[in-house]
Amino acid sequence: MVQVVIQQEPIDITRVTADAGTDSDGAVVVFIGRARNNSNGRTVTRLEYEIYDGMAHKELRKAAEDASARWSLNSCIVVHRYGPVAIGEASIIIATSAPHRDNAFEAAQYIIDTVKEKVPIWKKEYYSDGSSWIHETE
Repeated sequence: MVQVVIQQEPIDITRVTADAGTDSDGAVVVFIGRARNNSNGRTVTRLEYEIYDGMAHKELRKAAEDASARWSLNSCIVVHRYGPVAIGEASIIIATSAPHRDNAFEAAQYIIDTVKEKVPIWKKEYYSDGSSWIHETE
């Protein structure tokens, strides 16, 4: 099962985690990317994400499907937010499940790396003295 969602609302981490995995999985790996309050020595007050909607969904789905096939996942759920994200809130969650942990870990790593490199979602950080678009892949 591959499920990809792009939404403005806060991510229901409990629901995504509960929906991940099957009875044949020995591993469910959940990666949660959260808005942090600092970046390169500056205090961050909030984040905002912009997306190229149709293309972002297509590229997220491709990453999830590629990971599912490559690592024999039984489930793969990716939820990414857009719009404003408060400090401490999740901006992305990736839940992968497989019979063995290595596959689930490697697939989750592949998906987040692919999101940073290829998916047209842009992050803007807001500070007390301004804002800037973030281009690095961290």
